[in-house]
Amino acid sequence: MPFFPCCSAWICKGCVYADIKSNGGRKCPFCRKMATNREENIKRVMERIKANDPDALSQMGTKCYHDGDYDNAFEYSTKAAKLGDADAHYHLSIMYANGIGVVKDEEKYVYHLEQAAIGGHPKARHYLACVEEDNGNMERAVKHLIIAAKLGDEDSMKELWKHYSEGNITKEELEATLRTHKAAIDAMKSPQRDAARTECV
Repeated sequence: MPFFPCCSAWICKGCVYADIKSNGGRKCPFCRKMATNREENIKRVMERIKANDPDALSQMGTKCYHDGDYDNAFEYSTKAAKLGDADAHYHLSIMYANGIGVVKDEEKYVYHLEQAAIGGHPKARHYLACVEEDNGNMERAVKHLIIAAKLGDEDSMKELWKHYSEGNITKEELEATLRTHKAAIDAMKSPQRDAARTECV
């Protein structure tokens, strides 16, 4: 999902695509402000960062991470995480898991995964399941996978099939999770998102 610095909002690709088709993408699909150049966008993000906007801080942390500026990535992500941003917690977990920009730390990796999962981050929930599975806690692993699958995470749904064949989840639990998973996937579908996926790849 693209980040729009004018209103500090994450907009789904379907909405961006629909806006481009309807008015040439000259306005933000959320707040309707006119689009600007890259310099103005950076200025807008910095204004939001000064106002301690967690989305802007998290976005800047991600940008710095991809640019290889790990010190600033850590600083921005940490500030966003302290404000409760689930994506920032997830990015910090990746940094701690791989020792990128920080000293590798399993305890902090798990802590940030837990905080991201509490914030509703499905991938964090999936990786928490992997941690529990590695520790031999299959019951806890399955619970994490069920929550992630119900949020629409495909990988978690696939893992649950594996756990079903191993006897770690009942048929009833699997079927109930599958129904909720499908409902979550269907709720995220739209003709605009499908068009954006096929035309913007």
